[in-house]
Amino acid sequence: MSQSPEARFSVGIDLGTTHCVLSYLDLSISDDETNGPEVKVLAIPQLSQPGTIEDKNQLPSFIYQAHESELSPQDIALPWNAQQTVIAGSIARELGSKTPIRLVSSAKSWLCHAGVDRRAAFLPAGSPEDVQKISPLQATVEYLKHLSHAWNYQFPDYPLSAQELTITIPASFDPAARELTAEAAAQLKFSHVTLLEEPQAAVYNWIKACGDKKGEGWREQVSLGDVILVVDIGGGTCDLSLVAVTEEQGNLTLNRVAVGDHILLGGDNMDLALAYRIKAKLAAEGNELQPWQIHAIVQACRDAKEQLLLDNDIQEVAIAIPSRGSKLFGNTLRTALTRGEVQETLIEGFFPKVGIDEHPVAARRAALTQKGLPYAQDPAVTRHLAAFLSRQVDAANDLIKESSTHFIKPSAILFNGGVLKAPALSTRLLTIINQWLIDSGAKSARLLGGSDLDLGVAIGASYYGYVRQGQGVRIRGGLASSFYVGIESAMPAIPGMEAPIEALCIAPFGMEEGTETPASRAEFGLVVGEPVHFRFFGSNVRRHDETGVQLDYWQEGELEELPELQATLPTEGRRIGEVVPVRLIAKVTEVGTLKLEAIAINPMAETSPHPAERWQIELDVRN
Repeated sequence: MSQSPEARFSVGIDLGTTHCVLSYLDLSISDDETNGPEVKVLAIPQLSQPGTIEDKNQLPSFIYQAHESELSPQDIALPWNAQQTVIAGSIARELGSKTPIRLVSSAKSWLCHAGVDRRAAFLPAGSPEDVQKISPLQATVEYLKHLSHAWNYQFPDYPLSAQELTITIPASFDPAARELTAEAAAQLKFSHVTLLEEPQAAVYNWIKACGDKKGEGWREQVSLGDVILVVDIGGGTCDLSLVAVTEEQGNLTLNRVAVGDHILLGGDNMDLALAYRIKAKLAAEGNELQPWQIHAIVQACRDAKEQLLLDNDIQEVAIAIPSRGSKLFGNTLRTALTRGEVQETLIEGFFPKVGIDEHPVAARRAALTQKGLPYAQDPAVTRHLAAFLSRQVDAANDLIKESSTHFIKPSAILFNGGVLKAPALSTRLLTIINQWLIDSGAKSARLLGGSDLDLGVAIGASYYGYVRQGQGVRIRGGLASSFYVGIESAMPAIPGMEAPIEALCIAPFGMEEGTETPASRAEFGLVVGEPVHFRFFGSNVRRHDETGVQLDYWQEGELEELPELQATLPTEGRRIGEVVPVRLIAKVTEVGTLKLEAIAINPMAETSPHPAERWQIELDVRN
């Protein structure tokens, strides 16, 4: 892809669940002779306290909906706006730790939650009516807007909207979540946007870290037939991918061959687990905490966790429990979180030693539950990883000679995400994976190092923009899943039984950006003047289904139902309620989102001077 004429920089944005990072690479500067292009991380101005601005490499992904009398305009003014209305970043996280009902968090997780209207204003979730609400989409826009202002403040001659911009997303994002992310960027009039899967960005960061001008240094660390397991555990999600090392015309290449499910399991879960451990400790001493206090000490547990896991000289960290007046306890409660408590809670709770056959266990659910995010019910990362490797046993069979049995066996491992910065956690996870390999008669996997686990995704994203200019090596990926539309079978009505649904493959696994499929052979009927809904499915294990393949049966877990598709045809020249026969074409845009078009079937097409009528079928991201 050619560079846009006005773009000087390749900019990468890690739009994370708990932190956002922006990195950039100057496309106008010649490469360094030894290490290739220089990638820098933008120091983002943000409020850390009322009236105090600091530059930090990470912008916490939080928005605080303050009470109208809580802060003055001077308290929240930023260099580019003295009349700031949105409170985001470090100060939002700090204020929200004291008043969690006013804190917008996990907007990225809400953005991919098909069970809610992601355009509706309901965040902070569960907050009282007097707290102003925003939508997950708008929260995403606000984070991007803050990053855009920060960039334009430091590079006024090169607005972010005109640069080559790569925004990272989880590999497991469904088409609707991808489309919403692209829409958030479009609202800020970003002209040249590409979406990149976070595990791929982590691999690009590793390639860049290998330190070779031509981007070839990575080939010294891997060999033909290697399978790289990418484990990315951030604040809110656990993202798993597999990349195979193959050969083309005598050169090693990289192919992304599998991605995992969207698992809402990460550092936030661990912080909450530590908060509940504090609750249990105080309860044993006769002091009961209220729910709001537990949420209020989560931030303190996060800070304590990082200190105790990253600094061997610290044995315990004091924790102060906030109260609403002295009458609650008489005095403010204080306790401590010890190194042993943190390691026991996190290592045994989230990284237990399990066998490759031990997969996530679904907890018994209550009949009624609060509206919330679909968090992973099983907190054991190791069980989710075992299930992923087992499901993807055949993922690389088409690309490498040696096929696996029972589970796919990675030969190299790349870690990413702030959680795995802690040696105690990364070492435990590596040990468990290698035990699975040794028990199966395979060699231990080697750890690929040299990457920045906090900033690496953003760095990899900006480097990817450089690769798109024809430099370095590009990871082959395309669609991370195969996609299908449901077809209701024609059969006589049977009492108490719905008509069976078949699944038509409309976009195969690995379909590249900027391509489209041939028109489907199957015909659909779209109703004029009113919306028509299609059931939509995805699969990250059925990678051999081609466009047009129609399934009348699939095993449990092979297909996952996704948000519906909706299309409305205009009534011009037609009767309301008329059924128009159409065929479907799937397109993967340059941004990486999936689009469907319905093409009217015209029996006289060959003799008609008019082109066939086309209607774009939009992804229905409403509830």
